[in-house]
Amino acid sequence: MHVTPIDLRRFREGSVAERRAVAEEFDRAGRTSGFFAITGHGVDPDLIDEMLAVTTAFFDLPLEAKQATYVPDRAANRGYAPEGSEALAYSLGEQDLPPDVFEAFNIGRELTPEQAADPYFAAHRDTYFAPNVWPDQPPSFRATWLAYWDAVEQVAMDVMAAAALALGLPEDHFVPYCDRSISVMRANNYERRAGAPPFRPGQMRMGAHTDYGSITVLLADPVPGLQLRGDDGTWHDVLPPEGGFIVNIGDLLAEWTNDRWRSTLHRVVPPPAGVDGPFRRRSIAWFQQPNHDAVIECLPTCCDEQHPPRYQPVTSGEHLMAKLMGPRLLRPSAPTPAYRGA
Repeated sequence: MHVTPIDLRRFREGSVAERRAVAEEFDRAGRTSGFFAITGHGVDPDLIDEMLAVTTAFFDLPLEAKQATYVPDRAANRGYAPEGSEALAYSLGEQDLPPDVFEAFNIGRELTPEQAADPYFAAHRDTYFAPNVWPDQPPSFRATWLAYWDAVEQVAMDVMAAAALALGLPEDHFVPYCDRSISVMRANNYERRAGAPPFRPGQMRMGAHTDYGSITVLLADPVPGLQLRGDDGTWHDVLPPEGGFIVNIGDLLAEWTNDRWRSTLHRVVPPPAGVDGPFRRRSIAWFQQPNHDAVIECLPTCCDEQHPPRYQPVTSGEHLMAKLMGPRLLRPSAPTPAYRGA
């Protein structure tokens, strides 16, 4: 299955014709793999390097130091997640699964004092807008993560502008759906440590799942592990472009487009047999999740009499919470009510 390379610079800085050409590339990729290899994104390479450095330094801390940022309320979606505390395939309703073999750290939107006092945000301070929990070490962790958040959020909005154009909509169509988003940024650390038990049968570094929101912007080491599933059930390896991101379509953009674009099943597999050493893989995913009260329903350019809407309208927050809790509690997620069928 092909992951389409897209130079986003041509959309950000190009002519009208170049912008439309990029939009057509998005449409073709959305209809096939749902995955894009994005370069020309405009994020400072030094910021990317610093983001990886501070994140690695955090994961290299002793477990008790990382556990200080653990948030017991799993619905808050913040702080440290120890290795073996989640299993992503539960989000698809699977059951009786071994836990995934990764550790993670999450943040959400960092609210200004004015936003924190706004009733829109204040009403959901236990879930969608829960306070972030920041580690003391390394010292530059918080500042770097917030700078990276801002940079990658802009990449996501550029991608959504290209998506809107590809779907025959004004480029700013998705802006009011994402201007108070409940997006989350998660760093994952996959590391084989000395003395760790072998993988159990069927155990994954991260189990098969689709992403819950509109799009995901992923920074990752060029280390094998990420795979996406083709229509024939075959799993295909994916590596990030040099200096770029992997971007993929999530459930809500698939629903918005009436499955014209696909939210593709993907996973992270264990290290290959016979490879010694820690076999470390780091990834940082920025999940664009539209505003919690944004109603996701079929776009008018994606349905007609021959192709009626396949999904009932659903809010972004409702969809997220239905998917999120199963993997966190190691039990099957509740089915979402949105699907109508073909």
